[in-house]
Amino acid sequence: MPFRNLRAAALPAKLSRSWLLVNALKPELFSPALASEADSVIFDMEAPVPPEQKQQARDNVVEALSGGMTGWVRVNPPTSEFWADDLAALTRVPGVRGVMLAETEKPEQVTYTAMRLQAGTPVMALIESAEGIENATAIASAPGTFRLAFGINDFRKDTGVGDDPLALAYARGKLVIASRVGRLPGAIDGPAAGGATLEQVAAECDVTAKMGMTGKLSLSLDQVDQINQGLSPKDDEVTWAHELLEAHAHGATMGDGSYLPRLKRAQKIAELADSYGLWNA
Repeated sequence: MPFRNLRAAALPAKLSRSWLLVNALKPELFSPALASEADSVIFDMEAPVPPEQKQQARDNVVEALSGGMTGWVRVNPPTSEFWADDLAALTRVPGVRGVMLAETEKPEQVTYTAMRLQAGTPVMALIESAEGIENATAIASAPGTFRLAFGINDFRKDTGVGDDPLALAYARGKLVIASRVGRLPGAIDGPAAGGATLEQVAAECDVTAKMGMTGKLSLSLDQVDQINQGLSPKDDEVTWAHELLEAHAHGATMGDGSYLPRLKRAQKIAELADSYGLWNA
């Protein structure tokens, strides 16, 4: 498969941990991003692209995704003048794995976006405002919604909250609960700063995981490995799952009421470890 990390290309997007955003105005970054260990790559036609260069960014993405590359695309908000043209350009482009909808605030925005794309194209709702957070449950249940993602920086601008995990806990928790109610894969957390150290990224991933989110956006290729590590089952969890499943296979008895929940957790860890290639970690 040209330009694509085969492990990441084979991983279902519902399991993607690292979501790497790549500036659509810089096609020289496309191949390195796709050859990286990022579980999913998003060609970003929104935030880093000024209005006068939207068409160039769109052309770059269409050319790449028509020439053998595959990836997600962040399109402009449904309230913008660029939204309709973005979707028209992406329809029937073979390499489009899905679309991230910027500034999602209402459920119908996701549905209208999905209706303009080729049937079955998943739409990730990027929620970046107080209104979006309050409507998260309805957005998660809307036809076409694939996963929810948290646009932390714009949310903080909209609400004035700080960057402390406690200040952002309500918003993160709302996305996690909404995803569960909507029967979606786990919510995706917002990115660390582009210049964050690996220690800072690791600390943020710890918060992400504790809040129940299962993916994280990234603005830097250098953060991808740390995100994958931080949002994967730990070595001791994989070992524990191995041992419990092996004991169960050899006829271990239930013992008490905690056995079946522990067995289910072990099975989930084992499935994730297999998907992420962690059995030999």
